[in-house]
Amino acid sequence: MNTRLFVEKKASFRVEAESLRKELCENLQIGITGLRLVNVYDLFGFSPELVEKCRYKVFGEVVTDDVTDSCELEEGRYVAIESLPGQFDQRASSAVDCVKLIEPDADIRIRSAKLIIFEDNIGPKELEAVKKYCINHVECREKDMSRLVENEIAEVKPLEDLSGFREMEGEALAAFCKSHGLAMNADDLREIVNYFRGEGRDPSETELKILDTYWSDHCRHTTFTTQLTDIDVDESFIKEDIEGTLQLYLKLREELGRSGKGLNLMDMATIGARALKARGILDDLEVSEENNACSIYIDVDVDGRIEKWLLQFKNETHNHPTEIEPFGGAATCLGGAIRDPLSGRAYVYQAMRVTGAGDIWKEVSQTIPGKLPQRVISKKAAQGYSSYGNQIGLATTLVKEIHHSGYTAKRLEIGAVVGAVKAENVRRESPAPGDVILMFGGRTGRDGIGGATGSSKEHNEGSLESCGSEVQKGNAPEERKIQRLFRRPEVTRLIKKSNDFGAGGVCVAIGELTDGLDIWLDKVPVKYSGLNATEIAISESQERMSVVVEAKDREEFERYRREENLEVTHVANVSDSGRMRMYYGDRCVCDLSRAFIDSAGATHYAKACIGPVANGFPQNHFKGTNLTAKFHDMLSHPNICSQKGLVEMFDATIGRSTVLMPYGGRRQASETQVSVQKLPVDGYTETASMMAFGFNPTISSWSPYHGAAYAVAEACAKVVAAGGRYERMRFSYQEYFEKMTSDPHSWGKPMSALLGALKMQMELGLPSIGGKDSMSGTFGNMSVPPTLVAFGITPVKAGNVISTDFKKAGDRIYLASHTPLKNGMPDCAQLSSMWKGIEDAIAAGKVKAAWAIGEGGVAEALCKMGFGNNIGAVISLTEYELFRYSYGSILLESDCDLDIPGCRMLGKLVRDPELTVNGNSMSLSELESIYLSRHSKIYAQTAEAATPVCPAAEKIEAAKARRSVKTMRYPGGKVERPIVYIPVFPGTNCDYDSAKAFRKAGAEVRLGVFCNRDAADVQASIKRMKEAISSCHILALAGGFSSGDEPDGSGKFIASVLTNAEIAAAVDALLDRGGLILGICNGFQALVKSGLLPYGRSGKLCKESPTLFRNNINRHISQIVT
Repeated sequence: MNTRLFVEKKASFRVEAESLRKELCENLQIGITGLRLVNVYDLFGFSPELVEKCRYKVFGEVVTDDVTDSCELEEGRYVAIESLPGQFDQRASSAVDCVKLIEPDADIRIRSAKLIIFEDNIGPKELEAVKKYCINHVECREKDMSRLVENEIAEVKPLEDLSGFREMEGEALAAFCKSHGLAMNADDLREIVNYFRGEGRDPSETELKILDTYWSDHCRHTTFTTQLTDIDVDESFIKEDIEGTLQLYLKLREELGRSGKGLNLMDMATIGARALKARGILDDLEVSEENNACSIYIDVDVDGRIEKWLLQFKNETHNHPTEIEPFGGAATCLGGAIRDPLSGRAYVYQAMRVTGAGDIWKEVSQTIPGKLPQRVISKKAAQGYSSYGNQIGLATTLVKEIHHSGYTAKRLEIGAVVGAVKAENVRRESPAPGDVILMFGGRTGRDGIGGATGSSKEHNEGSLESCGSEVQKGNAPEERKIQRLFRRPEVTRLIKKSNDFGAGGVCVAIGELTDGLDIWLDKVPVKYSGLNATEIAISESQERMSVVVEAKDREEFERYRREENLEVTHVANVSDSGRMRMYYGDRCVCDLSRAFIDSAGATHYAKACIGPVANGFPQNHFKGTNLTAKFHDMLSHPNICSQKGLVEMFDATIGRSTVLMPYGGRRQASETQVSVQKLPVDGYTETASMMAFGFNPTISSWSPYHGAAYAVAEACAKVVAAGGRYERMRFSYQEYFEKMTSDPHSWGKPMSALLGALKMQMELGLPSIGGKDSMSGTFGNMSVPPTLVAFGITPVKAGNVISTDFKKAGDRIYLASHTPLKNGMPDCAQLSSMWKGIEDAIAAGKVKAAWAIGEGGVAEALCKMGFGNNIGAVISLTEYELFRYSYGSILLESDCDLDIPGCRMLGKLVRDPELTVNGNSMSLSELESIYLSRHSKIYAQTAEAATPVCPAAEKIEAAKARRSVKTMRYPGGKVERPIVYIPVFPGTNCDYDSAKAFRKAGAEVRLGVFCNRDAADVQASIKRMKEAISSCHILALAGGFSSGDEPDGSGKFIASVLTNAEIAAAVDALLDRGGLILGICNGFQALVKSGLLPYGRSGKLCKESPTLFRNNINRHISQIVT
């Protein structure tokens, strides 16, 4: 039968509803006194008996929820919202998985929706405002509650007949591009016309769409490879230096034999690394045909042995997707970044997030037409990125949102990740005819069409209405499975070459693997029927990979993927044709020369002129009639004030690799400036990777040349201040600029930035070996600030790392100060000498804490270093030096004399929590209050005490009286090497952490993946799990996000497994023989929700059973509890 269930939190648990009510009241300026939030599940193919079995086991929880078959709705007093057809619905998907545990053979489907019900009258105008605020047409739509229907299965759309295409000339080309919504221009289309004239036929629709995808700016960096025919530099004080760097660039081209190659932005971005490699400085670079991520060789100590590893890193942007659909755009930004090192066979263990936003404090009513409110983008993007990272199990220890009015034009959303793999486990070989190509992971749907071409277009007022298929919802648990698969050496040694399915889908991910290919599109697994050949060929899929293996290794690879609960399909073969051929059934829908695909379309030309730079380096001008007021203004600055409410959303401890938490000191209040994680080895290591970024939009807006140079200097200084050595850093740049036009000055901005970065690379000897460009940051007459974010990474020894928090009263405060050149550029010779002195002092144990001077100058450093341990300071320094930009400079704490070039003592630390500057005393608690207040208005750090979160005390007492809690004591006895069984469920992400801890304690650990692709899988997994429990001493339920913490609750999938009759009997037997059970995170939730805690036996819960529930603040909080 088909039916509908309504699930609503009981009155004492309506934290989410109350949070939404407050959000709507504050942002829409309307009065809502009562609001209800109801989850709606449309069930198809359920028997009445199955509905009842699942009512409080899958869809609701008897302790916290009311589950009903009907809900009284009054027209004009509710809003119903559902996902767009084809979008991944994690709640519905997880619900299906849980139902299949109860009845594995059930042929059921589920759709989920959200129902907002207003308990008081709300006017039509207010209701419309709520709909506009809550419904983003890129991801969801209003649901018709009068209908109970499955998503309509679309018929396969026939491919367009392009007869006569070869005859097009002149204006018809531009008209065709416009009418077909192509990302390419008429010049590119002319190349296609000429190609098919040579082929003697017209193209298929599939071929045309494939070329449009391949030649998009996203995939082929069209803007960055545009040939610059004339270059000028306008008159200003910096002209001579810029022209000198331009001559350096031209000299390097000549030195490397590249003078005959195109002069373009891409060449400028990569020539520094080419030159330094030619000079022997870049001898650690891994060179291969695969280039999805930067990859360098490093030495790693593992249990006292030195091993050769590959350290891989990548920065990725999803600016356009996050602008129009913040949650999905940001989530898939991280997912896409992870897959790049993952395709290189590296296990990704470290992440940082850098974003750019407009004024998130501006009222929603002031939102520019055609755009989402800045605060909505900011908050939902944070939820999306953190949700994906927390689910997949990736520690994110550095999060920073940079505010600038220019990012109102389009958001900046960067994810930077680090992965590592033992070098001997990586095989790099060219595909050969006869090799097979396997794809595995997520399935294909219409929701991934247009990701590449859409992100290459300028954002306009119609984007929110027309871009629904360009932004996918991520499925982090699926990508976690791929991570596990690729962490197995026996798997990676089978892979000759690999590529991830990013924007462009099959045609790019498989097409890039080799020159000659035969691809069978009808073999590609799809989410639903109705997709035609073109849609399958170009649709992006977030959690999917392709690999080349020898034909003889196919069966072995498929066996491993089955063990990891993944679907794998043989979809292509390698040929020697030099052509990419695609078949759909018995029809060849694509037959393109690889050489033509790689031509990337027409050669584009432009002129560039670097504009004048105004005299006078920009400086902070904090307002106030006295020094204290200026400190307050500084600590309230959007880019200086605390962002702790945002940062805490991201799990910083997962993986047991974190060296520095995001906030240091016993009060966890001193910001950390770098991300530092130990490498993911199975044994013990001291080797860690340290990553930092640099960027100031104010400096870059004034001069992109200076801005890029100081971005590099800032990243270096942060690494040095944390105990790393800048000399070993390797960089990757993120470029983000306005849409290029025929105005040469628009081209001059990225050119100026790249020249500034090149100057730093060559003077410091620090190559940039990767990068990502995004050149569509324009909306109407607004554009993003010239943006070049420098990401730098270096290997370090964890024992050499120091934190930013002041340690001890009586210690001295030193300032190692950088003095810029007269033209405002960094003095690299002075910086090098000073940084090396600091590095040696830290290595010698002479420096206890350090801070790389940032946007708020020395004043910011003094405050933030003091907050962590509530330690005050007494210093003397001019007001100008207190607040000025001084990138490259570092503030140091030491208990001894420091002999460092450019370093002088400013004062001492004191026990009293006061900051005294030039005789002016300021309370640290008052300064911290100012520092915390601004951002907490958007990202709350505390909740109102009055918000109810649990049943009344008398109910709890009654529950105690009604249910006897069984107290069990461990009977004792020792086992020399106890066996620990750790089941790995969909969404488990602490399996490696837990196993490592048990092994360290001397246990034998057995990991077992719970597979659930079909009924046979579930039954086999139940059998394996029962046998594993029967032969172990300890059952350890590791943490994670079981099925994405869905449907609407933590640990439901695991609890459903634990209450299976066979598993429950095995667990009872384990306890009866004196065995132990440990539950962490989701595992602990499952113990409670299965009844094992506190009753000692799994069974049916009642309304008075204990439970775990979300906190008052209604969000994830990551911090150390002391």
